[in-house]
Amino acid sequence: MSSLPGPDVAGPAAPGPDVAGPAAPKLVIGANGFLGSHVTRQLVADGHQVRAMVRPNANTIAIDDLDVQRFVGDIWDNDTLRAAMAGCDDVYYCVVDARGWLRDPAPLFHTNVEGTRNVLEIARQANLHRFIFTSSYVTVGRRRGHRASESDFISDRGLTPYVRSRVEAENLVLDYTHDHGLPAVAMCVSTTYGGGDWGRTPHGAIIAGAAFGKLPFVLGGIDLEAVGVDDAARAMILAAERGRVGERYLISEKMISNAEVARIAAEAAGVPPPARTIALPMAYALAALGTVKARLRRTDERLSLGSLRLMRAEGPLDHGKAIRQLGWQPRPVEESIREAARFWAGLRAAKRAGKPAGQDRPAAADPA
Repeated sequence: MSSLPGPDVAGPAAPGPDVAGPAAPKLVIGANGFLGSHVTRQLVADGHQVRAMVRPNANTIAIDDLDVQRFVGDIWDNDTLRAAMAGCDDVYYCVVDARGWLRDPAPLFHTNVEGTRNVLEIARQANLHRFIFTSSYVTVGRRRGHRASESDFISDRGLTPYVRSRVEAENLVLDYTHDHGLPAVAMCVSTTYGGGDWGRTPHGAIIAGAAFGKLPFVLGGIDLEAVGVDDAARAMILAAERGRVGERYLISEKMISNAEVARIAAEAAGVPPPARTIALPMAYALAALGTVKARLRRTDERLSLGSLRLMRAEGPLDHGKAIRQLGWQPRPVEESIREAARFWAGLRAAKRAGKPAGQDRPAAADPA
């Protein structure tokens, strides 16, 4: 892997750079993250020349075995951004602060909105073919009893700070498309499951707990839209090839309950599933306690009324647009949950055998 240091630390296809063509490199910003690393791995497997932009001191175990050109810098390092984008045809932006439980939401808006704005300013001058933006399904208006599509826009009332930051970021990207000609596509990705979760995402931690037989309970009454991370990565790549500029695409396979996710993971790892289910009224009581604790102790509590309401603000999604326009064919998300469980079980086995992390990668860590 080569490394270039940075500073210390909808419509027709837009014209590509002068060197555009089969040899033009692809850039993944946030290439070491869960989704970003899977996009990077698939691009390399597809035979592309790939540039990976990562923060200084980032944990890059997910991509360390790949032959990519590395750019070191964050989303505020304009010189590094310009150098990384120079000559590229497609940029995949996979950076997000997903800590919806933060008591002080300022970091969410700093990264998700203002950081995105800074990158867009560089991207609009880079003569790209496509700018593929990782948005979220929370930007779509969902309600129980209705299957939401990309044409359902979320109401501005009662949004949590996290959701508001994601909505503002997506709107910003689409504004740059309309106002500045940026050839952007917004990918509204749901909860991702799969192997290679080296950063231990919050939803991945649930699978890890179930696979280790250490998840004491699951929350009842919680259903989440979900998709395999490999399938989400493939959708991103398809969007660069076939996505329509200025459009957004829902990337989710199906709705699945929290309890079912834990059961599938435990079964794949060969351990008993969680024995207890916390009923919804009790979950709200615990969330209320978490909210009070956060206020009194000035701490960040992952289970709060805000986070529980976000989990409850679910409704089924229609991903037909991605199938029709992108040719996307996702696998059943259950397969990706099993891969995630095997990934965690493999890491535990390697640790017990005294092997360094990543030396013998579990099979599920790599995209299919």
